Amino acid sequence: MPAGPYLAAFKHHVWATLRLVDACLPLSPEQRGATPRHWQMACPTLDASGGNLRQTGHVRSGTPRVAAVATAIAIAIVVGGIPVAAADALVGPRWEKPRPYVLEDGVSAAVYSYRDAIREHVVVSAPDGDGDGRRDSVAVDIIRPRELDGRTRVPVILVASPYFACCGRGNESELKAYAADGSPVTFPLFYDNFFVPRGYAVVLVDMAGTNHSDGCADIGAASDIGSVKAVVDWLNGRADAVDARDRPVEADWTNGKVGMIGKSYDGALANGVAATGVEGLETVVPISAISSWYEYMRFGGLPRAYDHATSLATAVSGERTEEDPDCDRVNRRMSVNDGDESGAYTSFWSARDYRRPPGPQVDRLRASVFISHGLQDTNVTTPNFSRWWSALGRAGVQRKMWLSRLGHVEPFDYDRARWVRTLHRWFDRELMGIRNGILGEPRVRVEIAPDLWRTSNTWPVRPVRTILRPRADGRLVAGDARRGSLSFVNDASQSEAEAITRGRDRNRLLFLTDPLARATRVDGTPSVRLRVRSKVPKGQVAIVLVDYGRSLRVLATKDGARTLASQSCYGERTRYDDACYFDVARRLERTPLQVIARGWARLRGDGIHRITVRLTANDVRVPAGHRLGMVIAGASSDWVVTVDPSPSTYTVALGRTSLRLDNPLRFTAAGPAAVPLPTDLGPGALPSPDRRPIPW
Repeated sequence: MPAGPYLAAFKHHVWATLRLVDACLPLSPEQRGATPRHWQMACPTLDASGGNLRQTGHVRSGTPRVAAVATAIAIAIVVGGIPVAAADALVGPRWEKPRPYVLEDGVSAAVYSYRDAIREHVVVSAPDGDGDGRRDSVAVDIIRPRELDGRTRVPVILVASPYFACCGRGNESELKAYAADGSPVTFPLFYDNFFVPRGYAVVLVDMAGTNHSDGCADIGAASDIGSVKAVVDWLNGRADAVDARDRPVEADWTNGKVGMIGKSYDGALANGVAATGVEGLETVVPISAISSWYEYMRFGGLPRAYDHATSLATAVSGERTEEDPDCDRVNRRMSVNDGDESGAYTSFWSARDYRRPPGPQVDRLRASVFISHGLQDTNVTTPNFSRWWSALGRAGVQRKMWLSRLGHVEPFDYDRARWVRTLHRWFDRELMGIRNGILGEPRVRVEIAPDLWRTSNTWPVRPVRTILRPRADGRLVAGDARRGSLSFVNDASQSEAEAITRGRDRNRLLFLTDPLARATRVDGTPSVRLRVRSKVPKGQVAIVLVDYGRSLRVLATKDGARTLASQSCYGERTRYDDACYFDVARRLERTPLQVIARGWARLRGDGIHRITVRLTANDVRVPAGHRLGMVIAGASSDWVVTVDPSPSTYTVALGRTSLRLDNPLRFTAAGPAAVPLPTDLGPGALPSPDRRPIPW
C-alpha cells in the first residue's frame, strides 16, 4: 500500500481507538479538572437513541486512561508525522472541524509558529463614505497561524485605527511596516505576537481616509464606521476583497468570530461598529474610548475648541498613501455643520453618538463589551465610559470594566501581567468558547487610590443619595434649603488653579463641608442643580468638586505615568519585532488637593437659568479628615472656549442650589480650613489639558 493511504488509514484507526477508549472509560468529575498541559479530546458514549457516539467530556493527563491514550497518540505522531504541538489541536470537541486551540492550564497555549505565520495584505470594498460616487477601498493586514491553514477556521482579533501611519500605536508609537513586495512584516502592539501562536488571527485595518485606505475620515460617523464594518462583513462572507494582485479573495480561513480592541479613536471605532449590530462581532474591548463624539468635543454645550472635528480629520490623514482631494469638501461640510457657534446637539452629533438613535446605537449590540478607562483621563473624559456602561446595562449587554487612577493610559502599560492574563481569558471565552469562569468573576475592578483596588458586580457600587447645600457663610451642609444668594464676577483669565485655591473670592464661589468622619469612597456621577442669574446674552458656568487635604496621589500631569528604562516581553518575536515593551510606573506625590469632578454649562440669553450640571464620573477614596469643596465660577479657559469674556456678574440662588452625590457621607466637628494657596499646589496636582486633543 502507498505510504499516503496507509498513513491516512492508520491515523483513522488511532482516532477510532481513542473514541472507543473514551466510551469504555468515562471521566470522573475530578478527572475533568484542569491540569497542566493536557490533551483534550472528545469523550464519546453510545447514544441510546441511535447508537451513535456523542461527546461528553475530555481526556486529560493524569487520568487512568493516559497510558492507552498517550500510546496511541505517540504512535500517530511518530508514524504519521504530526507535530506534537499541532496534534493536540487536530482532535477537538465542540468544533465541527478541529478546534484552533490547544488548552493548557485553562487557556489557549502558544503552540503555533509566529515566525512562520501567514502574513497577507488585502483590500476590502466598503460603502462610499465620502460621497464621490465610488466604493471605498479599505486596506487590511492579516497574520494567522500557518499550521491551521486549510485544517480549521480561526477567530479574529481586529484592531482598526487611523494611526498606523501618522502617529503610531502604543507607548512606543509603533507603525506598520512592509517588505519590498508589499507584504506586512511589522504589526503594531503585542496582539499578534501573543495571540497568533495561540490559534488566533490578528487583523489590522486602516480606517477610511488613512494610511493605505482611500475615502475620507469623518470623525466617528458613517465613513469611519462603515469602512471598518465592511471588514467584519468580509470576514463573514458578506463583502468583497482583492489581494495584492487584484484577484478576488475570500476569508475562508476564519470562522467569522471577531473581537475588536483599541484605545481612544481605535476604541471609538470598536464601539461604533458594535453599535451597528453587525453579525459576527462577538466582543469589543474599548480602552479609553469615545462613545459620544459630542461629549468628546463638547462640555455642557461649550466646545473644547472650534473646528475640532475638521482639524482632527486633517491630522489623522497625515502620511496617507492614497490621495483624495475630495476630503477638502468633506472637511468643509463638517466645519459648516458642527454647530460650534451654538454648541447644540444636532444631527451632526447624533450620527456620532453610539448610545442613542438615529445613528449606531447600544440597543443593536450583539457583542459583549470589556471597558477599560482611566479615571484621570483628560483626553477622553470619563462620561464616555460611565454613560456607555450605564447604557450597556440598560440594554442587557454582557459587560466587564477596569478603571484605573491614571489618565489616558492602557492597562497593558500600568498593570501588564494581570491585563494580559485577563484579556487572554476574555478572548478565549468570547471567541474560542472556552468556559474558563471569567464571566462568573466580579465584573468591575477599580483603583480607588494608588494601587488600592476594589472589585464589584455593579458600578456605582451602592447608590445612596446625599444632598449637600451651600450656605452664605461658605459651608456645604446636608441640611434644608435656605434662602439667600451670592454673586461672583466673571474673569476670563482665571485659571482652574486660581479658582479652587485661596485668594480669588471675588471671581468664584467656594463652599466647604466639615471634615469627613471616616474614609469615604466617592463613586459615580455627581450632579449640581443650580439657579443662576446672568445679564449677558451668552454666559457660562464651571463647577468643580474638590477633595481638600494632603494625601499621596497619582499625579494629574502626563497622565500620571512615567516610562521606565526596563522592558518586558509578551509573545513570540522575529527580527522585525522583538515583542518587548518599556515598562510604565505611576507618578506619585503628596498633594494638598485633588479635583474629583468637573462640569460646565452654557447659558443662553440673560435672566434666570435653572440648570442641572452632570459632572464627570469618578471613583476615588477620600481620606478621613479631608473636606469636600464645591467651586462655582464663570469662564474656564483651561478647558473650554470662552463665550463670555466680560467682567459680568453672576448671582447664585443658594436655596435653589444643591450638590448630589451617590454616596453616604458622615462628617465630624469643624476643623481648620484646608484650602491651599496657589503656590502650595506644586507640579502635577492639576492637569494641563489640551484644548484640541487628539484621541490616540
